[in-house]
Amino acid sequence: MEVTKEIITPLISDNQRQNILNYTFAIEELRTGKIIGILGFKLGSKNYNNAEVYYKLNVDYWGKGFGTEALNLFLDFGFKNLKLHRITAGCAIDNIGSIKVLEKVGMKREGHARQSLPLKSGWSDNFEYAILETDERKSKQLKS
Repeated sequence: MEVTKEIITPLISDNQRQNILNYTFAIEELRTGKIIGILGFKLGSKNYNNAEVYYKLNVDYWGKGFGTEALNLFLDFGFKNLKLHRITAGCAIDNIGSIKVLEKVGMKREGHARQSLPLKSGWSDNFEYAILETDERKSKQLKS
């Protein structure tokens, strides 16, 4: 819970300072009620009707489908509720897990930005992904 607060507090402060509308949600394991990560949107200009999605998942939950499920639901929220046209995401080129998650939900790799991510290990190249409201979604939708 403390780690989640440390991550979310600066995001809220940034929203207030810059007047940028962001959405940040907790990823909760339904069986236990435990917070296992976060995901959010940083909305772009209203003229472009787009957003960038970001997420972080506790390492203990990697490779178990939680990221894919959460991102897929969040894309539904973006397209259906926020009426977005385009949603983008980025990930380090060595982050195979995130690459798989982004591609499982139907996002398409559109670019490769050189040394654009400041990581603890140094600058990393970044793959840029996007999905449009009209694109086919690959992940199975959850039943309501």
